[in-house]
Amino acid sequence: MSLGAPEIVLILVALVLLFGAKKLPDLARGVGRSLRIFKAETSGLTDDNDKPTVVQAQPEPQPQQQASPPQLQATPAPELSVEEQARQLEEQAARLRASAQAEKRS
Repeated sequence: MSLGAPEIVLILVALVLLFGAKKLPDLARGVGRSLRIFKAETSGLTDDNDKPTVVQAQPEPQPQQQASPPQLQATPAPELSVEEQARQLEEQAARLRASAQAEKRS
């Protein structure tokens, strides 16, 4: 099934009636951003699958070296799962949207 010119015009008219002419650019911008984020994440997932996993052995600390106090040692951040990364990105996007809306109101 292919869409001809009359069907496309009818869809556009329905969108204008549903969302209003003022909301359509914002809606299109939001969809574009979402698609860009989705594309970047999916390409990142395929890139991660293509790379071989390399495990590096950490050298054992030598007894002659002074160890820094425990409170000053940096603890490595745990690896985040894909779901956790997606949740953090969604939270960041929500904060950015809220700040953009606050700037519009000002």
